[in-house]
Amino acid sequence: MKKKLAIIHTTPVTIEPLKDLAQKMIGECEIVNLVDDSILPQLSKNGGNINEIAERWESYARVAHGQGADCILNACSSIGELVSLTQSKIAIPIVRIDDAMAEYAVNAASKIGVAATLETTLKPTLELLKQKAAQKQKAVEFQPILVASAYQKLMAGDKDGHDSDLSKALRELAKTVDIVVLAQASMARVVSTFPADEQRHFVTSPELGMEAVKNTLQTIK
Repeated sequence: MKKKLAIIHTTPVTIEPLKDLAQKMIGECEIVNLVDDSILPQLSKNGGNINEIAERWESYARVAHGQGADCILNACSSIGELVSLTQSKIAIPIVRIDDAMAEYAVNAASKIGVAATLETTLKPTLELLKQKAAQKQKAVEFQPILVASAYQKLMAGDKDGHDSDLSKALRELAKTVDIVVLAQASMARVVSTFPADEQRHFVTSPELGMEAVKNTLQTIK
């Protein structure tokens, strides 16, 4: 029987890439997309206070469950902390897209760069990485960077400007650390344009997150 995956997005940018990735990695799987593009602007205004949108996000998870989803993927790292807060209230598994990425990065490196274009995403990603390092009792040095100009250009419709600013910042950061974690799934597209020998310095959440979804679905009868 075909499994059903519900993906909760905070931007339409991640819809098609994650849908394509699910079809590629999971195969026969029905996708339900739930999108609320008001969340990130709200977090930007309130300083990243996810408590303001916790109840709303839980309602989306309940909708997903009501639509017969076998699993939910939270596609936004800015609100990743809501997964642990909501899971006990929802009868189906919820996967945090950046959890597997953080696990991989902490296992692989002792000096980790963390890049984001949104401060509301940088903080929770950094916190998740620190939690993983503490759990493993591993000393890890983190070097976070915020490429705010890239996000501003993207919001102004300047996609090329976004890509240029982000590419430059990522390449500079990669020179000073063992591995660079991309805090936003949408950033993976920029790294995919790098030569293969450069790409290995970066770790992104979509593939690792979808692999976690695949493993979760395989445990469901």
